[in-house]
Amino acid sequence: MKKQEEPFKFSKEVIAYPLLFVLLIWAVFVFEIRFNYRFNKYGIYPQTLKGLRGVIFSPFIHSGIKHLYSNTIPLFILSSALFYFYRNIAWKVIVYGILLSGFFTWLIGRPSYHIGASGLIYVLFSFNFFKGIFAKHYRLIALSLLVIFIYGSMFVYALPIDEKISWEGHTGGLVAGLLFALVFRKAIAKPKKYVWEREDYNEEDDEFLKHFDENGNFVERLEDDNTMDDIPLESSHNTRNVIQVNYNFKENKEEL
Repeated sequence: MKKQEEPFKFSKEVIAYPLLFVLLIWAVFVFEIRFNYRFNKYGIYPQTLKGLRGVIFSPFIHSGIKHLYSNTIPLFILSSALFYFYRNIAWKVIVYGILLSGFFTWLIGRPSYHIGASGLIYVLFSFNFFKGIFAKHYRLIALSLLVIFIYGSMFVYALPIDEKISWEGHTGGLVAGLLFALVFRKAIAKPKKYVWEREDYNEEDDEFLKHFDENGNFVERLEDDNTMDDIPLESSHNTRNVIQVNYNFKENKEEL
């Protein structure tokens, strides 16, 4: 019988890929500070052909240390959760999430440069939340509840409450994450099943159950070919000693 793959298994990619992404955006920021050069013009500038390049570049550009720091922790945590629970589709969610959320921002955004990884963060937040609800798997539902508990306030910043915040990028990320949760709805991680939980399970073929009688009593069954019954009496002294022990359970009706 083919061994079923464990869907939730920790691997180095769970930490390595999110860490590399975080280090990359920090490296870009350090480069800006070191050489006194700003990449803001490579951000998303809505409804202009030149501004489309920001769809790819904007997640790696930040306005300052506070902006970068506020995005670092949720980006690392949510992307790690993505690679742990949905490792088979993690890269699709990240790459397509950057493109789709960025394109939404380009469509509906105000005439200004939109930069930062917050659009991707909202994709990860939305996907992890809605995917767990749609999956109806207890671990993924627990992840959804944890995400909403920690980052539930993020919904507020998808509304135009602060002109300094790109709510358009946040809204685009929320919509993109929801769409991915629907598109990848069938790609649900299945929990590992025990032998007796599988559809093809047959009690009569279970070697463990063969050690019990119809009353549930344990009966030792030795299938060794070298038992005493198979050894001729005249040659038994030339063979190794074999001890067979049978356990029989008898009810004491007087104590009942």
